Amino acid sequence: ELNMGKKILVVDDEVHIVNILKFNLKKSGYDVITAANGEEALSVIATEMPDLILCDVMMPKLTGFEVCQKVKNDDKLKAIPFILLTAKGQEVDKDIGLKFGADLYLTKPFSPKNIVDKVTEILALKQQ
Repeated sequence: ELNMGKKILVVDDEVHIVNILKFNLKKSGYDVITAANGEEALSVIATEMPDLILCDVMMPKLTGFEVCQKVKNDDKLKAIPFILLTAKGQEVDKDIGLKFGADLYLTKPFSPKNIVDKVTEILALKQQ
C-alpha cells in the first residue's frame, strides 16, 4: 500500500471535521493523529513529526496561520507539507496563507475525497 506508515496530523476545533478527515485518510491507508487547537498541534508536531499537516485556520488559542508560520520557521519542521483549511474562500486569505508558507490552501465545505487526493499528491511530490 502506497500510503502505509505515512502519518497525517489533522488539526481542527470542530470534532465532526476531524472525524470525517480521520475516517477518509485512514481508509486510504494513512496513520492519523489529531489536535483540537493550535497549541496542542505544536506539541504534537514536535513529538510525532508527522509527514503532513492538515490544519484549520480559525481556531482558539492559535490560528492555523500562526501554527503554519511556527512550523515553517523551524528548521527541523519546515519540510513538513502544510495544508490550510478554511471556511472563508476570499483570495486575501489565500495570499496570507501562502505568505505564511502553507503548501496548499483548501476551502470548506470540502470533499473528503479531494482532500485525500491532495494529501497523496503532495506526499508523492515530496518523495521525488
